[in-house]
Amino acid sequence: MSPSKTAPREIYKTEYGIPIRNLWHMLLYAWNELPDLKYSSLGDVDDSPTLDALLALMLIKLIRQRLRVGLGRDYASEQKMIHTIRGRINFTESLKRRAFEQGQAYCEFQPYSQNILKNQIIRSTLQHLIQSGEFGSNSTQANELRHHLQILFRQLEGIELIKLTPDVTRRQTLKRDDQDYRLMLAICDLVIQRQMPTDQAGTHIQPTLDRDALTLHSIYERFVANFYRLQLKGWSVSAQTHLYWHETFSNNLLPIMRPDLMLEEKSSGRILILDTKFTAQSIIQNQWGKQEFDSSHLYQLYAYLKTQEHLSESHRQAEGLLLYPSISGNTLSQRIQLQEMSIRIENVDLSAAWQEIENQLLEIVKRKI
Repeated sequence: MSPSKTAPREIYKTEYGIPIRNLWHMLLYAWNELPDLKYSSLGDVDDSPTLDALLALMLIKLIRQRLRVGLGRDYASEQKMIHTIRGRINFTESLKRRAFEQGQAYCEFQPYSQNILKNQIIRSTLQHLIQSGEFGSNSTQANELRHHLQILFRQLEGIELIKLTPDVTRRQTLKRDDQDYRLMLAICDLVIQRQMPTDQAGTHIQPTLDRDALTLHSIYERFVANFYRLQLKGWSVSAQTHLYWHETFSNNLLPIMRPDLMLEEKSSGRILILDTKFTAQSIIQNQWGKQEFDSSHLYQLYAYLKTQEHLSESHRQAEGLLLYPSISGNTLSQRIQLQEMSIRIENVDLSAAWQEIENQLLEIVKRKI
């Protein structure tokens, strides 16, 4: 008998064709966590059929780790009717509620409690994933994941549920000894972003395609920025630098210019202005059927370069780079020379092995024109 062969493991991908395992690495970079650190060893990334499943699985593992040492506590403000005097009595509210006649008082106090904002965000996110998470077409696998979420949700009983809004996690400050909450809250923030409301009344959300495109655009931009900041040796890397128009007469109506990245090689002074563009196609088709680059992307990068060229010789020789994602395996590498101005259009294949993705990103920047 011939030895049995193990069926090849299915590689789950996002709707845009990015393998889930690559997306997890991108997320770690986007959240300022190097993929070779402890969070990359949480396991089971390849078993996640959707982005929601990946976020739910990682949130479960991180919460379980935290529960072993106990949830974070802090002083939380509470206001309620109680039989004993505690904190400060609110006499106006006590009289309004006729609390004294019932042997109670309406008090305002600050207990040292687990019922604080960061834990409320986490429990409310668990509830959202239980109710609305998209965990793939395998109902058994989806139900098992939802069951683990429900168990954790019950374990956090006593922590109040709150309305999740896009700014709620960004207002949350962390203490020095609570840094393990940073990744949990980053996951919650991404879940919140993916529940974008529509203009219609009710609980409907935007179509998955639009929502995922918006989400992946943000992840891709932050991933590229933090990858270069952490891995590109010998370069200074600045994200979202404000460029000035240097206009002759002041005009408050001019738009703000902020390229995604400004990179400068320390040894040579070489400057590279980089913009990431997460689009379905880097080459668009115009109204006459001719294939061409997206004019708005080129105009934007041209403005970045042209308005800064008088600052120094390095700025005059600065290069522009449009960096698109790809999942086709095809290489896009084009150069446009405009007098002394150089613009490159490149892509990085997000369907490749992760080490190859990192190599592509480094080679693109270091490549000489």
